[in-house]
Amino acid sequence: MADNTNRLAGTCYLTVDGVSYMLAGDFSYKVSGVSRETLKGQDGVHGYSETPQPGYIAATLRDSSTLSLADINGMSNATVVAELANGKTIIGRNMWATDQQESKASDATIEVKWESPSVTEN
Repeated sequence: MADNTNRLAGTCYLTVDGVSYMLAGDFSYKVSGVSRETLKGQDGVHGYSETPQPGYIAATLRDSSTLSLADINGMSNATVVAELANGKTIIGRNMWATDQQESKASDATIEVKWESPSVTEN
């Protein structure tokens, strides 16, 4: 088997609760973390406030005959795993689907975004 240490992009495999989905393109993610806001006063900078921020996994899926928009919209405690070409594995736990999904008939695609307080990359 060839060494693929230089491959950075090109393939991605996506599963939700162990079920594989066809990924048409436009995959993105953000790991969970914090957002900081600088606290300023009339006399200078006082410090910052910090609030937790959810992570997300977003993808454009291919609408197959076995895919159900209602099932995707109903996801509220899903484990989403993506295996990227660069060797990273993105894992989102206890994820929920945001917005209401729609299928585009011209190319059979569905844009989906899941959010969670626990999105990590390994």
